[in-house]
Amino acid sequence: MKDIMPINGQFAMPALPYGDLGTIISHSTLEYHHGKHLKAYVDNLNKMLPGSGLENMPLSAVVCKAEGGLFNNAGQVLNHAMYFEQFSPSPRPMSAKMTTLLEHNFGSVEAFKKEFEQKGATLFGSGWVWLSADPAGKLVITQQRNAENPVTDGLRPLLTFDVWEHAYYLDYQNRRADYLTALWQIVDWPIVESRL
Repeated sequence: MKDIMPINGQFAMPALPYGDLGTIISHSTLEYHHGKHLKAYVDNLNKMLPGSGLENMPLSAVVCKAEGGLFNNAGQVLNHAMYFEQFSPSPRPMSAKMTTLLEHNFGSVEAFKKEFEQKGATLFGSGWVWLSADPAGKLVITQQRNAENPVTDGLRPLLTFDVWEHAYYLDYQNRRADYLTALWQIVDWPIVESRL
């Protein structure tokens, strides 16, 4: 995971690395989700940072040390930055190395995707489903509520799907499972693998 560093004690709004994701995530959802939700988290984080003692730390360290509202906003900035970065309108496929890792840990790529989707679909309320590596390199799937991120549990996050309703409601209404299945079409696997 490439960490996000503050500049003069403030975090910049993560740029959207594409203009469009076709029919999988609509332009309206991107404008709303990235342009409004993520911007609000960045603005709130930057308002809360002064005097916290965390002003010059990388974002993952802020997430691990912060509490309350500062944690919520820092966690959401980190989660969203990773979420938006991992997609592409012209995604690159999974490497043989990543395929082997998923097969070793889950039996097959299909079994991994099925478990990942199931954990995302069954997370009660709002949150995130994650693929992460533990300190020994074993891959695990976790459900994280609200602004939680696997870094707080000593894991290295690799892939995440946002299951807050604002991530999918304009395009999929209440069909969270359909949204989760559709996202595989835009995952840029070399970006995921670069986080190992």
